[in-house]
Amino acid sequence: MSKINKSEEVLKYLKKHGFIDSWKAITLFKATRLSSIIYNLRMKGYDIESVWVEKKDTPRYVMYTLIK
Repeated sequence: MSKINKSEEVLKYLKKHGFIDSWKAITLFKATRLSSIIYNLRMKGYDIESVWVEKKDTPRYVMYTLIK
């Protein structure tokens, strides 16, 4: 039985939900370097958009969206 790696987990989540942010990646997969995972997925040909999210009373953060 092979263990799924963090990149595969993030990609599977993106395919199912369409988007992910760092907090979701940390809480679900213990993936603390999401930007690196996204970079590697882009190098494999996946079209992933980065969008800055700004909400009142919270620091801004990046939401990654898989473009289909």
